[in-house]
Amino acid sequence: MSFIEEIKNRAKSNQKTIVLPEASDKRIIEAAAIALQEEYANIILLGDEDKINKIANENHFDIAKATIINPRISEKRKEYAESLYDLRKAKGMTLEQAQELILDEVYFGMMMVKKEEADGLVSGAIHSTSDTLRPALQILKTAPNTKLVSAFFVMVVPNCQYGEEGTFVFGDCGLNQNPNAEELAEIAKSSSDSFEQLVGKPAKVGMLSYSTYGSAKSELTQKVIDAKNLIKEKYPEMKVDGEFQLDSAIVPEVAASKAPTSKIAGNCNTLIFPDLNSGNIGYKLTQRFAKAEAYGPLCQGIAKPVNDLSRGCSAQDVAGVIAITCVQACQMG
Repeated sequence: MSFIEEIKNRAKSNQKTIVLPEASDKRIIEAAAIALQEEYANIILLGDEDKINKIANENHFDIAKATIINPRISEKRKEYAESLYDLRKAKGMTLEQAQELILDEVYFGMMMVKKEEADGLVSGAIHSTSDTLRPALQILKTAPNTKLVSAFFVMVVPNCQYGEEGTFVFGDCGLNQNPNAEELAEIAKSSSDSFEQLVGKPAKVGMLSYSTYGSAKSELTQKVIDAKNLIKEKYPEMKVDGEFQLDSAIVPEVAASKAPTSKIAGNCNTLIFPDLNSGNIGYKLTQRFAKAEAYGPLCQGIAKPVNDLSRGCSAQDVAGVIAITCVQACQMG
């Protein structure tokens, strides 16, 4: 059974309600139809009901079981605006600003999650990452004991002997541009937890660099070494090592030569990139060259399940992220 099939089966066992604020997009409506047909999620679509149904009917997408809400005419908008104002007035937001913002589908959807009228939210097919995460942080806040919100991808590489039978978590490939050593350590801890939550196997975390065990020395490599040392100090239970070049992290034969004393070199399944440049390039190379399934950017560190999408996503990608969001909602209680 594939990774995403296993995730969908887990979601079916305890169905959650996911709100999709981009229901003017054909891919989102198709993904909603997939989730409803396969019965792993309840779906709320936000937008103009006539336009949504027109797209669905023209493309033969069955969304009869979805709930469709138009924030502009919803009877909840007054209540939601007042709640948003209460949350943000100390930051200078006026009631009039809150009333205007709550008409935005992403803000409206976040408030549904805040009030537990939905269990999670998926956005990003037509919105930027900042347009998805800004309302998430304003309304939902960060999770307890979390210092940093970060993003990760689940990468599923076909016919691959590396990682966990070809499944990896890549972090951070979507949010933090140039994390310092402490931030990199927090990204690694969150990514380790996310791997174990979603894949169900122990995470083996490789801290990536252009150097392996001191083969090169610079401020760039030292940041990765410092992050690894912080992790070992703060989270001694984690299986983590580095700094590793990519081949040292995932190829046993290379690891035996370059990092013979490491207990996890050559077998890493959770890969931590030193900055957003390398992370974004790395996941896109893997997706395009290896024809990998790329689920994300998924978010970690927010109080409720909120996940971003790549604007180049397919309907099947969105359907997979919906299932992942359901599993996250189950795990978060």
